[in-house]
Amino acid sequence: MENEERQQEQQRVDHVMNEIERQLTDNEQQFDRARHETSEVQKNYAENASVNTFEVDDAMETNAQLQQQRQLVYLAVTNEATISQQLENLKQLKTSPYFGRIDIQDAGETKPESLYIGTFSLTNEDQDFLIYDWRAPISSIYYNGTLGQVSYTTPAGNQTTDLQKKRQFTIKDGKITNMFDTNETVGDEMLQAVLGQQNDDVMQNIVATIQQEQNDIIRDTRSDLLVVQGVAGSGKTSAILQRIAFLLYHSRNGGDSELQADQMVLFSPNRLFSHYISEVLPSLGERNMRQVTLDDFLTQRLQGLNVQTLFERYEADADQTNAMFPDVRDYLESTQFVTAITAYCQHVTTQDIHFNDVLLDGTLFFTKESIAAIYADLPATMSTTNRILATKNTLIKRLKRRIRTDAKDDWVAEALDNLDTEHYHDLLGEHVGRFKELDDEVQYASREIVRRRYEPVYDALFNNYFLDIYRQYDHFLQTTIPANVDTDHWDMHEQDFDTNIEYHRISLDDAVPLLFLRDLITGGGQNRSIAYLFVDEMQDYSMTQMCYFRHAFPKAKFTLLGDSEQALFNRMQRPQDLLKQLAAAFDAKRPNLITLSRSYRSTLPITNFAKGLLPDGDQIQAFNRPGDLPRILLRYNERDAINATTELVQTELDAFGTVAILTKDVKTAQHVYQELHRNFPITLLNDMDRTLPKGVIVLPVYLAKGLEFDSVIAYDVSVSNYPSDDAIGILYTIASRAMHHLSLVTIGEASPVISHVAPELLSIEHEL
Repeated sequence: MENEERQQEQQRVDHVMNEIERQLTDNEQQFDRARHETSEVQKNYAENASVNTFEVDDAMETNAQLQQQRQLVYLAVTNEATISQQLENLKQLKTSPYFGRIDIQDAGETKPESLYIGTFSLTNEDQDFLIYDWRAPISSIYYNGTLGQVSYTTPAGNQTTDLQKKRQFTIKDGKITNMFDTNETVGDEMLQAVLGQQNDDVMQNIVATIQQEQNDIIRDTRSDLLVVQGVAGSGKTSAILQRIAFLLYHSRNGGDSELQADQMVLFSPNRLFSHYISEVLPSLGERNMRQVTLDDFLTQRLQGLNVQTLFERYEADADQTNAMFPDVRDYLESTQFVTAITAYCQHVTTQDIHFNDVLLDGTLFFTKESIAAIYADLPATMSTTNRILATKNTLIKRLKRRIRTDAKDDWVAEALDNLDTEHYHDLLGEHVGRFKELDDEVQYASREIVRRRYEPVYDALFNNYFLDIYRQYDHFLQTTIPANVDTDHWDMHEQDFDTNIEYHRISLDDAVPLLFLRDLITGGGQNRSIAYLFVDEMQDYSMTQMCYFRHAFPKAKFTLLGDSEQALFNRMQRPQDLLKQLAAAFDAKRPNLITLSRSYRSTLPITNFAKGLLPDGDQIQAFNRPGDLPRILLRYNERDAINATTELVQTELDAFGTVAILTKDVKTAQHVYQELHRNFPITLLNDMDRTLPKGVIVLPVYLAKGLEFDSVIAYDVSVSNYPSDDAIGILYTIASRAMHHLSLVTIGEASPVISHVAPELLSIEHEL
């Protein structure tokens, strides 16, 4: 019976594969025609764009033709892109058309209906569904439903049906390699096969193995604040990426409004991680959302300043060089500090607003005294923000008057006389041929020369550079008296800020508060087009930073994911407490917390060891994938530790494609690289790297956030490196990066964090 069913299923696969081949051939022909049409339209546009525009009538007619041609080009390019995406989808279906089947019977129906679930939908010429997209409402039954009565959400409301069968497939190149029936979300047999594979250099989509709790994350369209607390290896990042794909699909198929990928922003922990996840959405037929690191975001918004990165702060704290006082940092990262900034901006006096001179080529254009006079003359009843905006508008009006006046100067007439025809037409731009009188044309051209000459002044006014934001923030620090912060510590911090600014630097702790203050005073810094904001590794962000994201993206729904146990940069915080704090700060109407406690990444022995490092590790559920015990190599001098690491690498390379040596900091990573690179090819990674190579790599642990490796070697996990329980988060993060094999090397006695682990959870090798 089983063989007969398998043959019937294979016959259906063969039928679907034939239909895919037919549609591939048809789409390839359509694509060739679309590409030819695009080429012809673009060629025609280029020819029309070069028409003579000297005569007024010719110029107006040509402009109308160009507008029409631009529209034709847009339609042709869009059509070509649509067919191209259909081709890519079909090529993916050809590799593996579907992975699931559900048999459902609606009330009143005489027999059940079989539906097949895959990465994309596929219909035949009669518009019958051969494959249902995994994101379709009906497909949620496959992920959430157990046999019996089930309900699922559609645009028309909740529907109920009887789920009679759930079948899972592994299909490769048109052949069924595995097939079984299950009452689970995704059976352990399929998970074992997928999780046992070696690591790729980029993350793969997980549509065939989505678990029920992950599906709850993916299909949540209600929450305005969704917090996902997931243990290491629980698939939280994968679920978020599938969530993005689902939201885009949902908006196209009955959602409230059309959602585009560029209306989504993901804050990722580092550039390596951004590359690692870059192929997931394209593999699901969607464009990537915007990805940015906190470092990139702050650098873009604070141009002209060298902003300290999270990793630089970590290194400084570890070396105790320029480390900030804990009481100062706690205050700078708190909601109380956000409240203090807001209150200051609302009540700052006229005398305490600081302005800059506006210069043009080193010469005064507007003095700070004249700007202050404009501000002071405005009604005191106006808010600070409105007074700054009114000051800006007054300055821009004065600039425009200056342009009109200076356009009559002799130097302008001389510059105009020296222009050749090409540059003269460039100066007139779209106004070529539109002036009926020559004097009007010359007057326009003269003003345009002066406008371009004074453009730096306009940019300075538009970007609020006339406000001395650094002195303003310094004044705020001077006049703020925080409770529970040592006065001397606070004064020293204010002095450090001044010193850093002199050298065009700013600490990470001051960067976001400075932005907050600037935005609240000027009324700028907000992007209202972003609909969804995702923050990965949220435990590494402060409340001040989170509140600034809420300010900077006021229309966005937030999805925050992380693991409090992996807090390398901040103190651990209970997820429930964090949700409550964030919901209050965000004024969230529909907050939601989803917890993922099952770890899939590592083998059972590795997960059990990682659990053993944590005081509350029993909350983590390990997936039962067999493997070797983690191995700790106790060495008592540096040379022996390096030799042991060398031998480990050579052994691991025979079995695995990627071996990662993880260190506490960049200095140790550089040292290991120098010692090992003579023996075999090895790559030293830093925070500027964007790709993850195969082979042997060495990197500090904080660059490994969100990543996974076939084999991990934790270098120097000794008591001198990790002397106390403060290191639990770091060692847990290191251990949980390993998929198949974990080794730990010490120089001297092991960290007490490791010593507390039950001895049966690891293999100990003493130095001979």
